Amino acid sequence: MTSFAGWQMPLRYGSETAEHQAVRHAAGLFDLSHMGEIGVRGPGAGQALDYALVGSLSALRPGRARYTMICAPDGGVLDDLVVYRLGDEDFLVIANAANTAVVLGSLAERSSGFDAVVSDATDDYALIAIQGPAAAGILAPLTGLELGDVKYYAGAFGEVAGAPAWVARTGYTGEDGFEVFCRPADAVGVWEALSAAGSAAGLIPAGLAARDTLRLEAGMPLYGNELGPDVTPFEAGLGRVVKFDKPGDFVGRSALAERAAAGPSRELVGLTLQSRRVARHGYPVMADSREAGAVTSGAPSPTLGRPIAMAYLGAGTDAADAVLTVGIRGEAVPAELTDLPFYSRSR
Repeated sequence: MTSFAGWQMPLRYGSETAEHQAVRHAAGLFDLSHMGEIGVRGPGAGQALDYALVGSLSALRPGRARYTMICAPDGGVLDDLVVYRLGDEDFLVIANAANTAVVLGSLAERSSGFDAVVSDATDDYALIAIQGPAAAGILAPLTGLELGDVKYYAGAFGEVAGAPAWVARTGYTGEDGFEVFCRPADAVGVWEALSAAGSAAGLIPAGLAARDTLRLEAGMPLYGNELGPDVTPFEAGLGRVVKFDKPGDFVGRSALAERAAAGPSRELVGLTLQSRRVARHGYPVMADSREAGAVTSGAPSPTLGRPIAMAYLGAGTDAADAVLTVGIRGEAVPAELTDLPFYSRSR
C-alpha cells in the first residue's frame, strides 16, 4: 500500500508484471475510487463547461464522454479530465485525485455567470475499472446492458451485480474495458461479483504500479509528469483537445492561440533504452552529447521486454538524426527515438 492524494492505495497485489500482463491478455480489476467526481448541472451547464475547459462540451451528446483539459489563463494545464454527459443538463467531470480541490474551485468560479450548479460528488461514487480483452465477456453476465451498444468513450445507466451504476467504456490502460461508477455501499459487492465472474478468464486485481506501466506503454500522459501548469496541451502533443472553433470565449484562449501560432517550445517523444537500466522522471536526455531535455516517465515495459520512457526535448532538437542517450546515475545509456504509443491494441 502507498499514500496517494490522501488515500491509501494498492501499489501492487502480488506481482506488478503479472498484473500488467493480465490486463494485456485477459483482464485486470482496478479500484479507482480515489478519483475526483464533480457534478455540473443546470440549463447552462454545457455553456459553463465550454467557458471553463478547452473542449466543446455543450456539443457532447447525452451518454457520451470526452477527454479534455482545464487550463490556467496563461495556458498551463491545471488538470486533464474526462467529462461524461449523463443527461441534457447533467455532466460528470472526472479529475485526478490530487487536483480535485483545484478543479472543483476553478469550475465553481468559472461557472458563476452561468445557470449551472457545481458540486463535489466524490463521496457519492466508488469507481471500479475492469480492463483487458476479456473485460466485456466478464462484465456482460452481470449487467442487463447490451455492452456491444456502449461505444468507446460512451456510457449508460444500468445495473452491475444488482447495483445501480453508470457503466462507461473508458479507461487508462490502452485496452478495451469499462469503468463502473456505483454507490460506495455497493462497491464491495460489485468488486466481489466481478472477481468471481472473471476468475476462470484470468482476471486478477491490479494496483497503481501496473496502471502506470500500462498507461506508459499506451503513450497516455500523467499529470505531474507529462502535464502540469508549466505545460500547454500543444507541448504534450494534445493540441487537438483545444477547440478554438467553439462559440464564445474560454479561459486560456488567448495564450493558447499564441502558443498554437508560435509552435511548441518542446516536444514530447518516446524513447526505448538500449539497456536494462530504467530512466526515471527528471533524468537528462542528451542529443549528440548535448543536454536536450528530460525524462518525464520511465519504466520497464513488460510487453516490449525493454525499458521505455517519455521525455520532453527542446524545440529544434534534431532527435531523428542525433545520437540519443539518457543520463542514468552517471552513465550515458543509449536510447532510440520511438513513435508514441509504444503499444496499440488490435481493434
